[in-house]
Amino acid sequence: MNYYGNPVQRLIEEFSRLPGVGLKSASRMAFYILNSPPAKAEGLAGAILDAKKTAKYCKFCYNLTDKEVCYICSNSRRDNTTIMVVENPQDMAAYEKTKEYNGLYHILHGSISPMDGVSPADLRIKELLTRLEDDNITEIIIATNPNIEGEATAMYLSKLLKPLGVRVSRIAHGVPVGGDLEHIDSITLLRALQHRREL
Repeated sequence: MNYYGNPVQRLIEEFSRLPGVGLKSASRMAFYILNSPPAKAEGLAGAILDAKKTAKYCKFCYNLTDKEVCYICSNSRRDNTTIMVVENPQDMAAYEKTKEYNGLYHILHGSISPMDGVSPADLRIKELLTRLEDDNITEIIIATNPNIEGEATAMYLSKLLKPLGVRVSRIAHGVPVGGDLEHIDSITLLRALQHRREL
């Protein structure tokens, strides 16, 4: 039922479409915006529009950036012999927070999931293979999520990459099965990275 009038109801409905946001949280966010000074609402709207217009994928790793090459790929102090393969930009950010990994990344933008209609062709796997044409790469660390889809993706990548003569390792499972990397604490992520194993 529409208790507040169409504009407010629409705002609540739009917030409720966000992942993990129910009607109660959507209402709280809507009323927070409505009770804030106009500049705060304009700032939020501007940030959303600006991100939507300017965010693009790095031409090497497919991280989100506002430049052609992201800050990690353009950093000459990074170890350019190692690539960590992750499912999404949030997983990359989680590993960056450990401040222990100094290599490069490759972001697949998903994982293999036949139930959801996601096949290897839907991921950035072809682009990863192109990057391996560079002789500098000596190790690929597969850091997909420890769930059914992440494991299927890891096994697929392992079979694809091993014949290319590059070392292929998988993060150790200090990470709980069924969890998402972006929600796991830095110490657990660091242990998983340090105890990675060859596939």
